[in-house]
Amino acid sequence: MTIALFSDIHANLPALEAFFKDVDQRKPDQIFCLGDLVGYNIWPNEVVQAIRERCIPTIAGNYDYGIGRSSDDCGCAYKTDDEKANGAVSISFTNKIVQPDERRYLRELPRHIRLEFEMQDGDPLVVMLVHGSPRKINEYLFEDREEKSMLRILEGANADVLCFGHTHKPYHRILTSGTATEPHFRHAINIGSVGKPKDSDPRGGYVLLHFDENSSLSQAESLQVEFIRFAYDVEKAARAVEDSPLPNAYATALRDGK
Repeated sequence: MTIALFSDIHANLPALEAFFKDVDQRKPDQIFCLGDLVGYNIWPNEVVQAIRERCIPTIAGNYDYGIGRSSDDCGCAYKTDDEKANGAVSISFTNKIVQPDERRYLRELPRHIRLEFEMQDGDPLVVMLVHGSPRKINEYLFEDREEKSMLRILEGANADVLCFGHTHKPYHRILTSGTATEPHFRHAINIGSVGKPKDSDPRGGYVLLHFDENSSLSQAESLQVEFIRFAYDVEKAARAVEDSPLPNAYATALRDGK
């Protein structure tokens, strides 16, 4: 079984189209979107339409939640006054151009998707898909979070594998619970961003999960996580920002992957 997971497109249609081209060649068994379809670029409607056309199961990101409700708050944790000012321009612009049908779609997206797979040893493998965390749509789960805290979040959600986005920085952490003789390994996976990477690599990113009926929660490596990066026309996306009312800082961020 191979599952493709992608997130945080942020109205970047060139990146989404390049993602589709790349993932179609890999032929995953299933594909899911972890939200934040809109914001920060000029193609929110086209991105929503492309995902709907493919009937991809999708959850709401914090930006989707805000735009779906015509809110002026995207739930983003901006750190500086400049970031806050730019963010206000972005959500105002997105609210202005999103069409009614696309807004309704965003408003009706679920908060999470829970998948359960029966393993040969009789134990179910529970994969939970969220945007920020199981607790809050805009909670940031950074890689350096204390292990006990991260493990508590997975256990509280009864998830063996927790997949999320929101920080735009991909990583995979294996967490150990259970006992020394009967370990229970859990996986925390940030799948990165298709349309607005923040790890200094401007290429889009997503994840492939690989497992089969012989995978076991007592074996740390029985679930394989493959991080995929793909090139896209960054300049097209950056110039679109510069030719719009959006702040030029978003174009620079696309070029720098920050």
